[in-house]
Amino acid sequence: MSANCGAADNGKPTWQKLRIGAVFIILVTSLCGTLFPIISRRKWKIPILAFEFIKYFGSGVIIATAFIHLLAPAFAELGAACVTGTWQTYPFASAFAMASVFGLFFLELFAVRLGTKLLAGAGLGHDTHDGHAPHIQPEIPAVSQDNADVEKRASAFLSSAEDLAPPIIKDSEVMAQIVGIAILEFGVIFHSIIIGITLAVNTDFRTLFVVIVFHQMFEGLGLGSRLAYLALTPKYSWVPYAGAIAYSVMTPIGIAVGLGVRSTYNPDSARANIVTGTLDSISAGILLYTGLVELLAHEFLFNSKMQNASTFKIAYANCCMLLGAGIMALLGRWA
Repeated sequence: MSANCGAADNGKPTWQKLRIGAVFIILVTSLCGTLFPIISRRKWKIPILAFEFIKYFGSGVIIATAFIHLLAPAFAELGAACVTGTWQTYPFASAFAMASVFGLFFLELFAVRLGTKLLAGAGLGHDTHDGHAPHIQPEIPAVSQDNADVEKRASAFLSSAEDLAPPIIKDSEVMAQIVGIAILEFGVIFHSIIIGITLAVNTDFRTLFVVIVFHQMFEGLGLGSRLAYLALTPKYSWVPYAGAIAYSVMTPIGIAVGLGVRSTYNPDSARANIVTGTLDSISAGILLYTGLVELLAHEFLFNSKMQNASTFKIAYANCCMLLGAGIMALLGRWA
């Protein structure tokens, strides 16, 4: 069967009411997945193991999204039958992903050097032994042995935002975290818009719709876990919620756009394949750098807390991460 490289031919509109309803259904599920880690960390007292599950599960989701849901489709799109000429003689998907990885690396390298220089000029220290933004450890008042035992047992099961978030005292440190999460979200947003358009125009709507609902919820959980762990001053307390909303509305916007252009948009055309493949490649590079460097390396290799952690905690964190990656990779079977 030859590829349809010309005008759109999406057949008669099917499941039109459900396609419209998908705008709101995916908006709600995305919001639930993204806001749950943020709200639970700030408002509720839940087991620390649950927080850590969300955090490391989310890291696995982000890495699997880069490999399975972005890089693999980018190869397929840029190697499609309708894409001819130079596009077929060079692995552009790999090149674009590599370029975005190096671009982020140079950007972060420049930012760290500039920030260190500014701090040194101001006569301030810069301690990054744990791989995170520098902060001042609050002084912990002495407690009796009995109270210490009680608090130790309690902290093994319950925690609050105050327990888990080290204080950040400089706006520059807060901004460094915001820029980092913005880069991560930037990589996710392109992907969200693209799958929204795909869902709106795809003829096999029912299967894809179910898969994308779970896809967006798990991806939202991964992003929300990173947003929840931002250590912010009250001035910037709105940032995690803004990030959650920005992510959650992107796929519904993509669906709305897809419904609007369904009669004229051909996802198999050369132009659509090139644009989609290029954006997927760039997004893959962003998420790969963020997932492997910012999440894995900084969280496991260069974090003094993890270096001194028990074998159980290391094993638990890795199992959570592999579970997130495994579930997201499995969803790649359908979407």
